Amino acid sequence: SSFFCCMNSFHDGCNPFAQTGRSKLQNTRASLNQQIIKQMRMRAGAENLLKASSNNKVKEMVLLELSYVNSNLQLLMGELEGLNSSVEVYQNTQETANIPLIALGLKETKEVDYSTLFKDFILEHYSEDGKDYEDEIADLMDLRQACRTPSRNEAGVELLAKYFSHLPLVESRFFSPSRQTGIFFTWYDSFTGVPVCQQNLSLEKASILFNMAALYSQIATRSDRQTVAGLEEAISSFQIAAGTLNHLKETFTHTPSYDMSPAMLSMLIRMMLAQAQECLFEKIALPGIRNQFSSLMKMAQEASRVSEIYDQVHQSMIQTPIKDNVPLFWSTMTQVKANHYRSMAHFFVASALLDHQLGPSDDEDQQEKTLSQVYDRLPEGRSPLDILKNKDERTRIGKTHIRRAILGHEEALRIYGLCHHLNKLEALQDILKASHQRSLNKSSENENEEEFTDYTEAPDIISKTEHKAEMEVPATTKVKVTDFFQRLGPLSVFSAKQRWTAPRTIRLRPEDRDLGFTLKGETPVQVVSLDPLSPAAADGLKEGDYIVTVGNTDCKWLGVTEVMRLLKDVDEEGIDIQVVSVMDSNPPMPTKSATFCGNLPKTYSMICLAYNDDDKNPKSRKVTKKSSFISWGLKNKLKSASTLSLPTADHSGTLPWNKPCPTFPSSSSYNNDSALY
Repeated sequence: SSFFCCMNSFHDGCNPFAQTGRSKLQNTRASLNQQIIKQMRMRAGAENLLKASSNNKVKEMVLLELSYVNSNLQLLMGELEGLNSSVEVYQNTQETANIPLIALGLKETKEVDYSTLFKDFILEHYSEDGKDYEDEIADLMDLRQACRTPSRNEAGVELLAKYFSHLPLVESRFFSPSRQTGIFFTWYDSFTGVPVCQQNLSLEKASILFNMAALYSQIATRSDRQTVAGLEEAISSFQIAAGTLNHLKETFTHTPSYDMSPAMLSMLIRMMLAQAQECLFEKIALPGIRNQFSSLMKMAQEASRVSEIYDQVHQSMIQTPIKDNVPLFWSTMTQVKANHYRSMAHFFVASALLDHQLGPSDDEDQQEKTLSQVYDRLPEGRSPLDILKNKDERTRIGKTHIRRAILGHEEALRIYGLCHHLNKLEALQDILKASHQRSLNKSSENENEEEFTDYTEAPDIISKTEHKAEMEVPATTKVKVTDFFQRLGPLSVFSAKQRWTAPRTIRLRPEDRDLGFTLKGETPVQVVSLDPLSPAAADGLKEGDYIVTVGNTDCKWLGVTEVMRLLKDVDEEGIDIQVVSVMDSNPPMPTKSATFCGNLPKTYSMICLAYNDDDKNPKSRKVTKKSSFISWGLKNKLKSASTLSLPTADHSGTLPWNKPCPTFPSSSSYNNDSALY
């Protein structure tokens, strides 16, 4: 029934019944997480039995069982890595002309039942009947459930942002710094499938932020990169994903989950920005590259920039401890792209030098300036003008660039062949082969059998871009929401960190039109200047008490003026009010929270087994029944005739979207410590 309620209450941005490739992939991830935790518990039990038993026969049987369990775990980890390598389902359905991009999968979580513990807390802490808040608790649980299946669009992001914005309010209402709530939040690591569990909301907040970034990356990869609008959407989404991950990294510095560790987040941020830079390059190339000297040199530097940033991503992926859990597909793809775009840069320089000899009508100074900006050092100490004016020299250096382009394309194809997940991406293979063939054709056009082979290596090309991909601050990290539990009273007063007495009933009987105290504050109002000899004081009213009801009216959200209006007509029989007093709070205990450390298996084992104010302008008024009482509290450009286009796969070809992804063993080791399971 709560699932049905989820569909009705939070329909926008939530699609729990979707049967898309993306949702099926996410369901498979959830199933794998459960299988991994089961195998790890079995392994822990076997290891404990091995330690406790002195019988050799029993030990042999246990060791055999352990070998089976470890084999199963290795297979499951391989399947999870295969899921993280399944980029096909995230691409645009018509996409066969561009190199595929990598999207992050959503973190999976277990259901959380707030109901019983929140109702108990409301009764114990706020002295109200928890049953009166069943609808609000159900709304909160439905919202969380909806966040497990967000739609891949802005509505899905807003849904996550809505829940994220509710969490600080829920934390203030129900999560006391001096005691544990007994509510366990469990989230599964995206890369290892290992569950992480905490009783505070830090893990919940961090995981929702991670999923917001993941959703933005999925929106980016789904964009139509054959249109300017689609490329702009992809660029913006990747940049926002990077900004969200950076916000996560800076805000939650001790999140006990490997996929949200600082090192992993830094790598993911670089990867998002690299893909944004790649889309920026594609946007420049989309109308066609003008077959002119300056345009070709500009594109060479743009391609070199994409190659450079993918090199940086690959270097961060092969560092310890990241390399043990990053999918082989990811690191191989970044290597392929680094080589591909570097080769493309050399091809553009070669085309500029070989096809555009300096003529009388050319701007000699402009070409000289352009060439000097492309090289960090010029070949054999020659000046740019020497190279431009000397046809033989220009041709010779152009040929060195085309040779380097061919070698780079061959290296990209070689690396592509090393990863069988990459081999499933036929569009990628087509693009790599087309690029290689184009460089071979350029080389054969400029071959001269009478010339000696020159083995001089082409110089590196300086990377430069007119549009650098940068992190965008996500505008939807927080949205304005209405507190589900606002009936409990103003949050600044009625919060979990402030302890209260149970409401006390006081009978107010005016003496000579005076109730014997003054009210101050915004909401709720507070009793001050209490006459110790007044009937109210004798009945138990205390200095500093907060008035929560007058008669049958709830006053927690009423100011001085409204409360005075309720009290002005008190007759001689008086009226009942209810007040609460602040209790002395014990010094808050530090919240127990596991932190991330380098030894992954031990870290996770430790975490998982723990589970099976004064107002600025106070208003003060004397409560009397005088006449002055009533006044109280009034408070796209055209293509060139001669253009070059980027190599693409055949538009009639299709990617193997529906082919199953084979599994392969993970490089991770999970045999160190699992005593918690």
